[in-house]
Amino acid sequence: MWSSERSRRALLGAALLAPVAAPLAGCGFKLRQPPVLAFSTIQLAGFQPRSAFIEALRRSIEASGATRVVETPAQAQVVLETIEEARDRVVSAQTAAGQVRDLTLRSRFTFRLRTPAGRVLIRDTPLILERPLSFNETQALAKEQEEATLYRAMQADIVDQVMRQLAAVPPP
Repeated sequence: MWSSERSRRALLGAALLAPVAAPLAGCGFKLRQPPVLAFSTIQLAGFQPRSAFIEALRRSIEASGATRVVETPAQAQVVLETIEEARDRVVSAQTAAGQVRDLTLRSRFTFRLRTPAGRVLIRDTPLILERPLSFNETQALAKEQEEATLYRAMQADIVDQVMRQLAAVPPP
């Protein structure tokens, strides 16, 4: 008798959970994959040599799978040219005594994508990100580290935006 009571409770519990579990089982969740690019080779032109930005972009492109970064336009199907890569730090608020209270960090990246023959696939595209940063002179070292972390996060966001735009380009 105990066994049948236990079985009945288990069956009742399963019946109550079924309406909740069924939609979750077929929700289609999957981790974000690197974008698939329509070209097999790309040259990165106009970047500062060995900058952290070019290294992050190179890693993202090569993580996409079939696309590799080459050194010369003759080897490349497309050329990603940087037009501007800059960081700014602007005072956005001051105390009555004239001390800095808030900063605005800006990261700008402007690029274009073209074929080696010169046909433009993505025209000049500016990407501008801003992040606020409160400032306190007594915590200057911590604020420098926070600033560096914010710039790295903005760089990662820009790399993601560039990758999404590259993935939208049809085969050259």
